[in-house]
Amino acid sequence: MLASRWTRAGLGLVVPVLVLAAWQITTAAGIFSPVQLPSPSAVYTAAADLLSRGQLGNHVAISTQRVLIGFAVGGVLGLALGALLGLSRLADILLGPMIGALRAVPSLAWVPLLILWLKIGEDSKITLIAIGAFFPVFTTVSLALRHVDRNLVEAARAFGLNGLKLLTTVQLPAVVPAVFSGLRLALAQSWLFLVAAELIASSMGLGFLLTDSQNNGRTDRLLLAIILLAVIGKATDALLGLAEKKAVAKWA
Repeated sequence: MLASRWTRAGLGLVVPVLVLAAWQITTAAGIFSPVQLPSPSAVYTAAADLLSRGQLGNHVAISTQRVLIGFAVGGVLGLALGALLGLSRLADILLGPMIGALRAVPSLAWVPLLILWLKIGEDSKITLIAIGAFFPVFTTVSLALRHVDRNLVEAARAFGLNGLKLLTTVQLPAVVPAVFSGLRLALAQSWLFLVAAELIASSMGLGFLLTDSQNNGRTDRLLLAIILLAVIGKATDALLGLAEKKAVAKWA
């Protein structure tokens, strides 16, 4: 029964529905004040108000654009450097310690430096998101390539495959599941870094809506921003999951 797609989808909705019901009961009982926890209807009203003003769609669109661009840039760089360090012992010795140290730097620590270097435009925001996306891809790809079956590699070399041809034909297809695990972690990290990125003099975006709502005491809009980040983040992860299934079926 659990093999059915519709059954799994229905079961996946059970907990969100229960949480929504508990939220409604809690607010109706007056356990929390409306400032502490607005009711679901108040959050819906806030969404309808922003939508009628044409602001909600703009917030969602600009944040999604920033995340997708930053994720693409960080993912490509992570894949390239991960492949380099995973295949080259010398590159791992030279670059591994530095990249490992940079990975430990908190996201907010990059903000002042990016403002100084790239000012307060889109470049600084996208760069911060790309930094967040880079490390999960880099780590998973480099580790996976180090553990590719050596017999498989030697057999490919016996057929004349070397260098880039060997990488694209044998080694990367062998680590497709690990690559997509890194990409999905990177996508989640991109949404996490979005809020920090939109602290950089933003006037639009879900991260801006989150912080602006906090500053103005609009808890209804604050919860709306959190819900939208969760829903859109899950939707983009689901799309990447579909791509993963096709890639695994084709190459793995």
